[in-house]
Amino acid sequence: MEGVKLDKWGYEVKTSSDSCISVINAYYHQVLCYGRDRRVILEAPVHDKDCVLANILAAHFLCSSDPSKAPSYIEAAKSRLEQATSYEKAIFDAVNYLISDNRDDDLAVELHSKLLRDFPRDLLSLKRAQVLCFYMGRPDLSLDLVQQVLPQNQQENYIYGMLAFPLLELGRMADAENAAKKGYVINRQDFWAQHALCHVLQYQSHYKEAVQFMEECSSSWSSCSSFMLTHNWWHVALCYLEGHSPIIKVREVYDHCIWKELEKTDAVCVEVYLNALGLLLRVYVRGELDAFEDRLKILAACLTDEANWFIEWHLDLLILWALSFTGELSKAEDLLKGLKFRLSMMSKKKQQVMQRAMLLAEAMYEYGRGNEKQALEILDPDFDAYKCKIIGASDEQLDVFNEVWYSMLLNTGQVTKAIESIEKQIQKREGAPFLWRLLEKGYKLSGRQEAATIGEKARVLEAAYFN
Repeated sequence: MEGVKLDKWGYEVKTSSDSCISVINAYYHQVLCYGRDRRVILEAPVHDKDCVLANILAAHFLCSSDPSKAPSYIEAAKSRLEQATSYEKAIFDAVNYLISDNRDDDLAVELHSKLLRDFPRDLLSLKRAQVLCFYMGRPDLSLDLVQQVLPQNQQENYIYGMLAFPLLELGRMADAENAAKKGYVINRQDFWAQHALCHVLQYQSHYKEAVQFMEECSSSWSSCSSFMLTHNWWHVALCYLEGHSPIIKVREVYDHCIWKELEKTDAVCVEVYLNALGLLLRVYVRGELDAFEDRLKILAACLTDEANWFIEWHLDLLILWALSFTGELSKAEDLLKGLKFRLSMMSKKKQQVMQRAMLLAEAMYEYGRGNEKQALEILDPDFDAYKCKIIGASDEQLDVFNEVWYSMLLNTGQVTKAIESIEKQIQKREGAPFLWRLLEKGYKLSGRQEAATIGEKARVLEAAYFN
C-alpha cells in the first residue's frame, strides 16, 4: 500500500518515511530492553509530523517525562486519525485512554487486551499493559495478557522475561525460573530476564549465587536506564545484606553502583533515589545505618525538592520515612498533605483501592519520627505489606515494610503478635538470617527457652553465604 510501512512486528503504519519507522522500531527496542534512550521516540514525529503512531507514542513518553508537552502530540495524532491504519487506530485508542485524566484502570487493561487480541505480536503494547497491571497490583491480569499472546511469540526476544515477572509475583517460583531461563537463553542481555532469575535466587535464599550471576551480567548494564541499572545493583546489595556479608560490601555497591549513577548527564534522578532509599531503609531496619555515615542525610536533602514528589507512591512512602527520620518534618508533612489531597481527587473506586497505601504512608511518617506505637495504630492489626502492591512495588520491595512491621511490634511489646507474623514469613523464606534474628529477639523478650536454638540457626545461616 502506498505511503505505508511495516514496523518491527510486521504491522502497517501510515508513513512514507523510512527514518520515521526506523525510529519507532528503535523506541520499541529501548522500552523492551530498559534502555537509556527512550527519548528517541521524539525524533519520529520530526521525520513525519503526520504519523499517528509516532505522535501517540511520543505523547505517551512525554506524559511521564514532560507532561506539558504531551497534549500537542495527542492533537497531532488525533488530527490524522482518519488516515491511519487499523493498527494505529487501536494503539491510539488504548494509549489515549491510558494517559487520560481519571481513567478507569480496568477499562485501560481491557482496551489493551482487545488491542493484543487483534495484534498479538506487539510486545510494546504488552509491556505498556503489564506496567499498568503492576501499578494496579494485579499480577494475575498481567499474566493473562502475556499468556494471551505467547502462542504468536514463542521465540520472540523479551517475551519470557515478561512472562517470568507476573509468575514471580504470584509465587509460582518454579514456573518463573523456567521462563526467565528460557528468555536468558534467547538473549543473554535480556535485563528483565536476568532480573527475574535474581528474584528467584533471592527468594530461595541463594544469595551468593545471585550475586555471582548478577555481577557476571553487570558488564552489559551500561546501556540500561537509571532505574534498571540501579535496581539490578539494588538486588546485588540486598543479597549481600540478607546473606550477612560485611556491611562494607553493601556500602560499596551503594556508593559505586547506585549513587554514582547520578554523575551521568542523562541520569534520571528519581529512579536512582527509589533504589537508594529502598536499600537504606533495609540497612536501617537491620541497625546498620551508622556504617553509611551521612549518606541518608545527603539523600534526604535531595528529596526536599518537591519536583521528586508525587511521581510514584512507593517512592513517596520512602521519602516520607527519610524526611521525617532526618528531621525535615515540615517537608514530610507537606508531602503527606499532598498525598491526602491527591487521594481526595481520585474517583471513589480508586480511593478505595489506594486507601491502604495512604495508611502505610501515614505509618511511615510516624515511624520515621520514632512514633512506633502511633504507626502501628494506623495500620491494620493484621498488616501484610504484600497487600500493598498498589503502591507500585514488587514483593521483594515490599518485604522491607513487613520488616518494619515486625520490628515495631517487637519494640512496642506486642511480642506474641510479632512472633506469629515472623514465623509465618519464615515458612516462605526459611533461609533468611534476619528473620531468624527477629524471631530470636521475640523469643528472648517472651522468655522462651527456644531463643538459644533460634539464635544458633541464625548464626549457621549467617556463616553459610559470604563468610
